[in-house]
Amino acid sequence: MAREPDLDTLLDAALKHVAFDGWSAATTAAAAADAELSEAEAKALAPRGALDLVTALHRRGDMVLQERLAKTDLDSLRFRDRVATALKFRLDAMPDQQVARRTAAFLSVPIHAPEGAKLVWGTSDMIWNVLGDTSRDGNWYTKRATLSAVLGSTLLYWLGDESPDHAASNAFIDRRIDEVMQIESLKGKLRQNPLAKPFMDAQSALFRRFHAPNGQEGSGLPGRWESGA
Repeated sequence: MAREPDLDTLLDAALKHVAFDGWSAATTAAAAADAELSEAEAKALAPRGALDLVTALHRRGDMVLQERLAKTDLDSLRFRDRVATALKFRLDAMPDQQVARRTAAFLSVPIHAPEGAKLVWGTSDMIWNVLGDTSRDGNWYTKRATLSAVLGSTLLYWLGDESPDHAASNAFIDRRIDEVMQIESLKGKLRQNPLAKPFMDAQSALFRRFHAPNGQEGSGLPGRWESGA
């Protein structure tokens, strides 16, 4: 029976060339040849070429993260440790640093940057969903934006980390999470302050007008705004 071509096969073949040729047309062509795929088959699997392969690589890491989180007793951890654990697991799911550097360089190109931001946002969204986030208002966006910023800075730090078992990157994650928790603690104190409470209440009212994506296909929008009418 003839082998059915698939994207994973093409990606695995491409990873052998990325360290030398980067995420390029040459890498895609060499991967197709190694995987014994025709040009048409490779094009069908990855219409955008290297960009589709990079996307598949990132999502493969997300799947590894999701599976590992599902096997972890997160309930026994403090919430800040659950977030930190998820980020550390995501680093463990990264490809080797040479491939990761090539990937970061590829996604830093302006034409590819939106896809990179989308991938990081998707990882953050998945982490929050696994951790049981139920927010559907403006907090849905701020949580994911904050975690995306932490994840993005962590990945950049990790690219240059040569410490044993990436201990420096793990410590970096802990510091970033502590900083975020300090902000949340400050917000809690402001809500209890008679002078600041009206401003915090106004912010909460504003956030309630934002709504998370409703999951409907074809909406073309990341969420929606509810008017005060």
